[in-house]
Amino acid sequence: MKKNLLSILLIAFFIGAAGFVVLKYKQGEKKKETAIYQLLPRAGAQAQSEEWAKTKKTAEKLITAITANPEDKKSLLALANLCIMESRATGNYTYYDMAAMKYINDVLKVEPNNFEALTLKALVQLSQHHFADGLATAEMAKKINPYNAFVYGILVDGNVEMGKYDSAVAAAEKMMSIRPDLRSYARASYLREIYGDYPGAIEAMKLAIDAGAPGDESTEWSRVQLGHLYENIGDLKNAAMQYTIAINERPGYPYALAGLAGITLAENDYVKAVAYYQEADSIISNSTFKEGLAAAYKMAGKNIEAKKLTEETIAEMTKSAKAALTDETIGHYSDKELAEILIRNGNYDKGLEHALAEYNRRPDNIDVNEMLAWAYYKKGDAAKAGQYIKVALKTNSQNPTLLCHTGLIFFATGDKAQAKKYLQDGLKNNPNILAELKNESAAALKQI
Repeated sequence: MKKNLLSILLIAFFIGAAGFVVLKYKQGEKKKETAIYQLLPRAGAQAQSEEWAKTKKTAEKLITAITANPEDKKSLLALANLCIMESRATGNYTYYDMAAMKYINDVLKVEPNNFEALTLKALVQLSQHHFADGLATAEMAKKINPYNAFVYGILVDGNVEMGKYDSAVAAAEKMMSIRPDLRSYARASYLREIYGDYPGAIEAMKLAIDAGAPGDESTEWSRVQLGHLYENIGDLKNAAMQYTIAINERPGYPYALAGLAGITLAENDYVKAVAYYQEADSIISNSTFKEGLAAAYKMAGKNIEAKKLTEETIAEMTKSAKAALTDETIGHYSDKELAEILIRNGNYDKGLEHALAEYNRRPDNIDVNEMLAWAYYKKGDAAKAGQYIKVALKTNSQNPTLLCHTGLIFFATGDKAQAKKYLQDGLKNNPNILAELKNESAAALKQI
């Protein structure tokens, strides 16, 4: 009798607990559905800009409009677009992606085939690194309106990330034919870089910058990308000039500050590099900035600071990766970035685990194959590394990091002829790549 009573009480307890969990979940979902996302404060010079003052006023008007009428599609989409732009300006992708997706879904509930809502949804999905989903959503939008340049830009990005490079080129050509502007020129530059045409990539990125308004985030983002192209061909003088112009046009622009940090690090001015990275990181919390700062600390002999920052960065990225698996609205897949930092810091087993997770999502992407090849190389499996590095070379990319990785892998497999070719090409013109990789590549070349 007592056992039966205990069983009944236990069953009742579990039913009650399950009911409580379901109730909490429903309450959480209801809270998300009714949430109004306010703009987060900006940091540094961006907080004092005229652009920020206008952005806040625009947001206030839009929030007032949708509070009065939650089905105001025009205001919902305008606010979603503003959140997307603010995520780029501030780096607060998790918060603003969630906000934008909420407003987008509010529109899609009323009008499932709303073209603008679908394009913005695809854009957010790509921002969250949900590349397959973003590409599928963009394809849906294209069927509704096959004459819109913006949707072809999203198709370029989605196809590139999924490793469908021929489709990306076709989408870029269609985009350019409809509207040759900053967005289309920038994508043409990126594709030319992927296919190994650095002169063409530089030319297209210059056209992108000329097509934009000085000081706009998209213009200065393009200018920073031009700086990176110059770094890859060893032209640090022109790279530094682009970053400096970007900061002059958009004071406190963190990506340009990080660009200057990389230049000063290459020049062995560790104090200045640390200062630039710290300033950039104070404006936007960005794992790339933190990795750069950790590298600057290490090269400056501040090993304790470097170790602490690296551990904090890995912990935060791991948390983000787990969040993305449990709730797609609050995080983005970060396995590739996490694999790279883990491998760079000697945790090859865990790095390989995340590299494989990313590879399983997009096995045709050249960057993912390069990362997986490098993981196997670091684990001492040169034969497997060779399989994946060959896929990474399929577009004839001349990225110096890829070429050095390839050369070292071929050297490990005993193919000295191929190793020499790729190492020489990778180190040609002294590109600004990781010092450890450059040193390892130079040492291997001497042994051939």
